Amino acid sequence: MFFEFGIKDFIDILLVATMIFYIYRLMRESRSLNVFGGILVFLVIWVIVSQVLGMRLLGTILDKLVSVGVIALIVIFQDDIRKFLYNLGAHQRVKTLTRLFMPKHSTDKDMAELKKSIMPIVMATMSMAKGKVGALIVIERATPLDDIVATGDVIDANINQRLIENIFFKNSPLHDGAMIISRRRIRAAGCILPVSHSLDIPKELGLRHRAAMGISQESDAIAIVVSEETGSISVARNGQFRLRLSGEELEGVLTTG
Repeated sequence: MFFEFGIKDFIDILLVATMIFYIYRLMRESRSLNVFGGILVFLVIWVIVSQVLGMRLLGTILDKLVSVGVIALIVIFQDDIRKFLYNLGAHQRVKTLTRLFMPKHSTDKDMAELKKSIMPIVMATMSMAKGKVGALIVIERATPLDDIVATGDVIDANINQRLIENIFFKNSPLHDGAMIISRRRIRAAGCILPVSHSLDIPKELGLRHRAAMGISQESDAIAIVVSEETGSISVARNGQFRLRLSGEELEGVLTTG
């Protein structure tokens, strides 16, 4: 035997395997599997050379490469690392503390204000779905979307059904981007969202759906999509889709958050 194997070693291996699995999932979604495989092979060679075989000269060279490589990987995969850290923190989040548009303890007045904010969104969405007008509406929750707002045109207007429909009208210069709604106001339109590269998204769903999935994976926002081809209403939340929703179902999703 080269070494003794105890319960602490088993836990150590289990934790490393779990970490590698989650990194693998992250790389698969960002289409970086080849990079992940190369890194994994390099780490295996490094461990064998420095720890098992005890080759001091080659081990020292590989140690230096690892030190520099960590910095290079942080620079190259900064967006993926940010997403990983967000997902890690999201598991610690208490969902009841992040209710859409309202505080933890709601009153009748709060519910009335909530309905007043939600109904124009629901009515505009249903109207656009009937006319097969493509739309992408993102409702900010606990995670700030200031960086997304900066990619579009600031509007800062009250939530209004006609305004929403006019922004997504086919000849409007802002209809291709996403609308950001924050704190019961239309904050910006024509915004650019991160696009999800997940292989689990059905092939029949287009770029709007991938953008909705992308923002739902990187934040706790709710993204509403109206398909230009079918007129169906979909919602992306917490990295999951709810497809072909009715107006009542959409209202329920936005009310419960």
